[in-house]
Amino acid sequence: MRIVPAIAAMCLAVALPLAAHHAFGGEFDPERPILLKGKVVKVEWVNPHTWIHVEIAKPDGTKEVWMIEGGSPNSLLRHGVTRDSLPLGTEIVVDGYQSRDHTVKRANGRNITYPDGRKLLLGSSAPVAQNDPDSPKTDPSKTDPPKQK
Repeated sequence: MRIVPAIAAMCLAVALPLAAHHAFGGEFDPERPILLKGKVVKVEWVNPHTWIHVEIAKPDGTKEVWMIEGGSPNSLLRHGVTRDSLPLGTEIVVDGYQSRDHTVKRANGRNITYPDGRKLLLGSSAPVAQNDPDSPKTDPSKTDPPKQK
């Protein structure tokens, strides 16, 4: 009977990392593409996703920091993105999708464009990101929740 607790412990150990990870559609809204312009203030190179923190200047002069989810560090390395690709203070434009919870400043990033036009692919998990390179963008200052029907 000692085998039952061992099997239960193994199942729990396997299930916990799966519960921590999410599908794109569970957290991000494919109907809310977003374009964010700002400077890099922090980069978290962690699994299962990298996070790029970008300070956005709003039209009223205030600033807000958005968290941009990228692919895993391994997937970014395969796309040529390294820890040195996004130094703090770098001005970037992020093309991505807003979080379903519109009260948080969070998005899933498709790609980054530098001022000189170079682009970095962020390894987005968005299904449409791989099939729709020219999706429409929304202005980050107009990120209010959609009206209820």
